[in-house]
Amino acid sequence: MRYEFTFQLKRLARNKKLPYKRYQIGPVFRDEPISGNRMRQFISCDGDVIGADIKDQAEVLSMTKEILDKLKVNGEIYVNNRKLLNEILDEQKVLDKNSVIREIDKLDKLSESEVKTNLKKYKAEGIISIFKKPEIYFKKYSSYKEIVELKKYCKYFGVNVKFLPSLARGLGYYDGNIFEIKTKKIKETIFGGGAYTFNDFPSFGFGVSIERLVAVSTIEINDFPVLVISIEKDKEAVELIKALREKKIACSLFYGKPGKGLEYANSKNFEKVIFVGEKETKLKKFTLKDLKSGKEDKLNLKELAKKLV
Repeated sequence: MRYEFTFQLKRLARNKKLPYKRYQIGPVFRDEPISGNRMRQFISCDGDVIGADIKDQAEVLSMTKEILDKLKVNGEIYVNNRKLLNEILDEQKVLDKNSVIREIDKLDKLSESEVKTNLKKYKAEGIISIFKKPEIYFKKYSSYKEIVELKKYCKYFGVNVKFLPSLARGLGYYDGNIFEIKTKKIKETIFGGGAYTFNDFPSFGFGVSIERLVAVSTIEINDFPVLVISIEKDKEAVELIKALREKKIACSLFYGKPGKGLEYANSKNFEKVIFVGEKETKLKKFTLKDLKSGKEDKLNLKELAKKLV
């Protein structure tokens, strides 16, 4: 059972012109402890840029921010760099870097004291105090310049990112800038990803659980807020729904008698219906009925679109 999509890239990216940008959505499985928002199976959306530089990294982060904005989610983007983490670990003379990074990655799941206890067996508990130092402290590490560069390009995109030196990302293939997006609404990370090397090409990717996005989204979704009822005027009704959909108005079409159409609309919780019959076709004005209030209006296409947006 697959736990992510990145490992399929070797096949998918073969002979592609670089930079190669791709995304994939589908079910994946988690081989870790599960909780309310950490399900064993979930729908993941992964995106990657093969042949990515820091400009591409900033563009990916701007895309994740745009998704959150569309869903009205207030999220903070935190960034770090795995090479910088390794510099700190080298300075602390830590030998088993991968194991220590996996322990650091648990800081958002366990208490600080628990993580410190786990780090003691690697003689690396002192690293926690380094993470608490002000950002200016980290300028002495050569890899910090990649954070500076990422911040610069993120600013071009109008995206604010925050440096978090304790951010680790548990997967071992990351080798450059990494990021996570968090919200106060849930404890778990929403988006996560970072830089890695693929077939000798610098690359950058992200993953997001669709279920978590739904959990933190504050927008109300109504798939079909409008039902168009065709009263023996099917051609005109089809033309109307095409025109409404072009204006980003979600609608569905019902063929049949008005009474049956209203019965269907009520059973599916439609708020409004539009009748397309002989009168409406002649006048080029459609009858819009609000099913809650019972109010009816005769409107042309432009007026309809304005009313429904």
